[in-house]
Order: sequence, then structure tokens, then C-alpha cells
Amino acid sequence: MNDVHGDALWRAILDETALAARDEPLLASFLHMTVLRHASLEDVLAFHLSSKLASPVMDARALMELFHEALSADDTISRAMRADITACFERDPACDSYSTPLLYFKGFHAIQSQRVTHWLWQQGRKTMAYFLQNRISEVLGADIHPAARIGEGVMLDHGTGVVVGETAVIGNNVSMLHGVTLGGSGKERGDRHPKIGDGVMIGAGAAILGNIRVGECAKVGAGSVVLEDVAPHTTVAGVPARVVAQATVGMPSLDMDQKV
Repeated sequence: MNDVHGDALWRAILDETALAARDEPLLASFLHMTVLRHASLEDVLAFHLSSKLASPVMDARALMELFHEALSADDTISRAMRADITACFERDPACDSYSTPLLYFKGFHAIQSQRVTHWLWQQGRKTMAYFLQNRISEVLGADIHPAARIGEGVMLDHGTGVVVGETAVIGNNVSMLHGVTLGGSGKERGDRHPKIGDGVMIGAGAAILGNIRVGECAKVGAGSVVLEDVAPHTTVAGVPARVVAQATVGMPSLDMDQKV
């Protein structure tokens, strides 16, 4: 796959990786194999994720072909991947280069892998989607249903222990920390999971349960249990969550301010 985007992000990642290979010779072969020998960011993503998710019953080559198939068929995956890399770079103080999430952040890897399972789900290939969901959960520690809809510019910080249910929807420019659950509230079927608006920040360990909406630019405090709708530009915290601040300015997902 050629680098049809011709984007500055890909060129920046190549430059960063070349410098890293020069400065850390022990990792030079890893960096060449993972990034520098590839023709595009899409090639890197397909190679890197397939290497991580390979198993005795699904080898890396077969997985890489599957990832390439999805990336070629749906260019929204590539666009969202670029937005997610930028989100990590701009919001995470531990991320000092664009190549860092691509190579090392399993929250980023989990989101990109789910984008492929979502494409499979939409194609009616549910068996393969479920297989990959299980493998992603085992390897990356995040359990995200293939049917869940995820927007662009999403940062899944750390990613460990994140659970996202089948009918959940995550908007654009959302930031979620580790241990977040977007789950149901019983054994009802149908539309039963949360809808997260654009610009929302969800703190570590928060549980948002049921078919409820968290409005745009809201903030959910760490450890909260949210059982009711959250109005836009509102901060909630506690068990159960209660409003602790209203008329929140700006976009909490970009500020990443954990205080409530």
C-alpha cells in the first residue's frame, strides 16, 4: 500500500524512528522491521498489530493480510488512526513523539485493532470479529466489542481494564483513562450501553452504565459510577455520580485536568 496521504505525520514518524535507531543500536533492527522498511503508516500499523496479535491458530502473515484488507476497504480507519496518534501526542505528557503511541502504547493499539474488528462486524464477519476481540483482550488488556462505534481523536490512556459494550458509542476527541467501563445495567437486550459525546474526559476506574448519554465536553471523575444522563459541559463525580460543577468551559478531553 502506497502512502497516498503524503502526510507530514508519516514523515515525522520516519524521522523520529531513524533518530531512535541511530541512538539505540540494540533496537535498530526492531525499528527497521517495524517502521523504516515500510512504505506507509498503514503498512506499519498492519505489520505491528499483526505481530502483537498473532497466535498458534492465526499467524502474523494471515493477520497482516486481514488488516491490509480492512485498511484498503475503509479509509476512515486510516484517518482515525492519524487523529488518535495526534491526540496522544497533544494530550499525554508522557508522549514526546508521534512514533511513541504507534510503537508502544497498548491503549492506542487496542483502539486501532477494534477499528478493524468493527469493519469485520459491518461486513457480517462476526466470527472473525469475535475471535480478534478475544485476542485483543488477552494481549492488550482492553475488551471492546466489535459493534461499538468509536470516533476520531480518541485517547485511551494506558488501556488496561477498559471494557466497552456492544451498543456503546464514543464520540470524537474523547479521552478515557485505564479501568473505564462503558457497560450495561442488567441483562436487557437491545440498545443498552452509554453514548459518550464529543470532547468528554472519563477518569480512571469510572463506570458508566446503561443506555445513558454523557453530553459533549462533560467530565467524569475517577472512580465514579454514572447511572443517569450527564448534561453537556458538566462535571460529575462520586458513587453514584452527582453534579459537582456546571458550565465547564473548554474541552476537558484536551485539558486532561483530573480535578473535580
